[in-house]
Amino acid sequence: MAAPPGPDAVRQPSPGHPAGRGRTGIAAVATVLALAAGVVGGGIGGVVGYNIADGGATGTSALDAAKPPARQASSAPAGSAEQVAAKVLPSVVQLQVEGRTTAGEGSGIVLSGDGLILTNNHVVEAAANGGSMIAVFSDGRRASAAIVGRDPSSDLAIVRAEGVSGLTAAELGRSDDLAVGQQVVAIGSPLGLSGTVTTGIISALNRPVRAGGQASDQTTVLDAIQTDAAINPGNSGGPLVDDQGRVIGINSAIATVSTGSDGQGGSIGLGFAIPIDQARRIADELTRNGKATQAVLGVSVSAGQGQKATLGATVAKVEPGSAAERAGIKVGEVITKIDDRPIEDSDELVAAVRSHAPGDNIKIEVGDGTDQRTVDATLGSRTIEAGG
Repeated sequence: MAAPPGPDAVRQPSPGHPAGRGRTGIAAVATVLALAAGVVGGGIGGVVGYNIADGGATGTSALDAAKPPARQASSAPAGSAEQVAAKVLPSVVQLQVEGRTTAGEGSGIVLSGDGLILTNNHVVEAAANGGSMIAVFSDGRRASAAIVGRDPSSDLAIVRAEGVSGLTAAELGRSDDLAVGQQVVAIGSPLGLSGTVTTGIISALNRPVRAGGQASDQTTVLDAIQTDAAINPGNSGGPLVDDQGRVIGINSAIATVSTGSDGQGGSIGLGFAIPIDQARRIADELTRNGKATQAVLGVSVSAGQGQKATLGATVAKVEPGSAAERAGIKVGEVITKIDDRPIEDSDELVAAVRSHAPGDNIKIEVGDGTDQRTVDATLGSRTIEAGG
């Protein structure tokens, strides 16, 4: 996919797919007050008039009050956005990328003190073939950065900033125990504005999203965390964190209903992040091998037909020797559940499988419309080639 400066704008994410009051008014109010005071009586009006003419020497204003003591950052309530921001901001990086024909900006997360950074593949893709990349850290330091490895299918990449030390590594959390309604904070560089902090909640979990838009193929399907924290182009690759400042997701995509002249839309409260459990595994493989593996079931699928109760992923092809063949899944059958997760369409199946690691054992509910059964499968593995 092209390398936009921030999250890809998806039109419809699967299961569907960035005056105070004027002087005249003040004068009018002052005039009314003066007239009202004058009506009360000559004596009082005279005193008022004298004090005004004398510059109000007998009165005080807010300008005369002493400046309050400086507030200490350490006094922020535990779990507050302020405390979370103070912890996480030093670990967030702005990435400035230049390719042969395109340039853009995104965000990244410091993984090690010597410059290892996690981000989105679509942030760095333009630099993959002879391009360049600069990492700008929260303390103002700048360093050239190079790609260590990238995985287009998971939209993740690892880069390393050169010649740096003493960086603050982010604390990675977990995403298998998240709850809808949980408070979260997103941090990144939307529209080039580095160190931007927004807040919200987890709106949904296990949301299948095609990061390249609804027209893209299933190679870009993410098993995403949905959030209403404002995410805009440039937030891509930045962290979504919990109320303890632990990274629980990598901000990657947004849904939008309109686009600007550059084809990018803004936040409408529908942002999507890659769960950190998946991102951690991929990042570890990219760091060690420069490539990542992907869990595969070994079927080609199409969307199921019928009413909601019969929706699922219809098996169009079973690969010889695959996990699906070994489990006895046949062409024409409909997969309706992976473990306890309902499967409503083909994108949901892809997302559910990719949420697992190669070698994981899963239970699959499958049937032909008249006979439903549950089979066990051990997921296979495929190495992802980043390409040119």
